[in-house]
Amino acid sequence: MTERVVVCADSEEVAARAAKLVAAEIGARGRTRLVLAGGTTPCRSYELLREHGVEWGRVTILFGDERCLPPHDPGSNFRMADDALLRHVAPASVHRIPAELGPDRAAGLYEPAVSGGPLDLVLLGIGQDGHTASLFPGSPALDATTLVAPVRGAPKPPPLRVTLTLRALRGARRVVILATGADKADAVRRALAGTVPAGLIPQAEWLVDAAAAGPIAQ
Repeated sequence: MTERVVVCADSEEVAARAAKLVAAEIGARGRTRLVLAGGTTPCRSYELLREHGVEWGRVTILFGDERCLPPHDPGSNFRMADDALLRHVAPASVHRIPAELGPDRAAGLYEPAVSGGPLDLVLLGIGQDGHTASLFPGSPALDATTLVAPVRGAPKPPPLRVTLTLRALRGARRVVILATGADKADAVRRALAGTVPAGLIPQAEWLVDAAAAGPIAQ
């Protein structure tokens, strides 16, 4: 799996490479279903992506997961992406996860948006416990057969969430996981060994900084 890991000098280089990768993928593919992630590193990559000459009219925006909060709550992934990117560009469409309706209803409503063929490009992060999207270690959502699943009892707040499933992520054409900081080094190591949810997406590529890479950067 290490052949799919690109180690960058720092978090800014990770964000810049991610922005360049997204812009190039959209330019090469044309119509693109792009799945956005929450988190600090993706946020910076979205800010940098605004500087690329992307033909946003080709792009449909979806989300990898969402917390069950109002859409403009400071903890909402949609709000972060909207502030950093979406309100500054003009995608063909934006499919927000209506997580404020509760995990079950929101998951059911979001399923049709995700269905209809493989997702073209998915950006993901990784937590210190090795979770990605809102797929936490030991979560029943890991065994879901749908494309979207409700999440209850998440080990970090808020406990109620909605997430794309491994079925959706494994079926995507391209998945890129971003990781920065020494506090992610152990999670990255375990993911590369396939022992945490972030390591259960066989085709995933990794953009990590030297601190998160840990021993693999040696």
